[in-house]
Amino acid sequence: MGSGLSRSVRNGVAIIGGTAGKVRFGFTERAGGVSAPPFASLNLGGHVGDDAAAVAENRVRALAALGAAEGDARLLVPNQVHGDHVAVVDDAGDDAIARVREEIAAGADAIVCTVPGVPVMLCFADCVPVILICGDAFAVVHSGWKGTEARIAATSARALAASCGGSLSDVRAWIGPHIRGDEYEVSPELIDRFAASFSAVKPAAAAGSRLLDLAACIREALIEERVAADHIVDTGLSTLRDNDRFFSYRAERGRCGRHAAIAVIDREG
Repeated sequence: MGSGLSRSVRNGVAIIGGTAGKVRFGFTERAGGVSAPPFASLNLGGHVGDDAAAVAENRVRALAALGAAEGDARLLVPNQVHGDHVAVVDDAGDDAIARVREEIAAGADAIVCTVPGVPVMLCFADCVPVILICGDAFAVVHSGWKGTEARIAATSARALAASCGGSLSDVRAWIGPHIRGDEYEVSPELIDRFAASFSAVKPAAAAGSRLLDLAACIREALIEERVAADHIVDTGLSTLRDNDRFFSYRAERGRCGRHAAIAVIDREG
């Protein structure tokens, strides 16, 4: 995988990730949890019909595997709505965290965090997870086709750079496991919509195919925002082909758990 990524396993929980500055980050796999089928076993999504106590325990295990067990009480998990709203966490005080929780309960598909000790977790089962880091701050982004079309990763990169006082040229991006461009068949109409906005996509008639590469579009949008091409790392992992390691909405016919992208800034000392 390279570029600072490695696979680690702690108490059965596997995370593909690393560290950048003071940020710990990674993408979880599906093993090592307590959820029963069809959510077996490290389901981190609270909206799929799984037992709430199992989800809570799985989240504790995922944070422990990241080395952030002490952040459990401050964990932020938004209600993902396939939109383009980016929430910003710049204060770790109880009142500020409560306000952010209220904001993300109404819907958010990305969270920028600039304060230590506040873990952020977004959940996936084919959509594209993106983790952005600038200095000692980060953003975690959910980019399905709607979010990709809206360029939510690029919006998040701008918000991250502005929040940490950095430059877009300093932003680094990691694209996690998702349904790949050679697997994701969509309608000709959707292909044509993307082709009108992204050079990485050819119109359906010209391509002779209805396969949509979301990662290529995300990469293009980030580069347009002056994120360096060599600062963008794709794990190359497929949720569909590697369904034994990751949840896949398509492979499991809509009844499955969710893996996650998670990040946290280490506390001082």
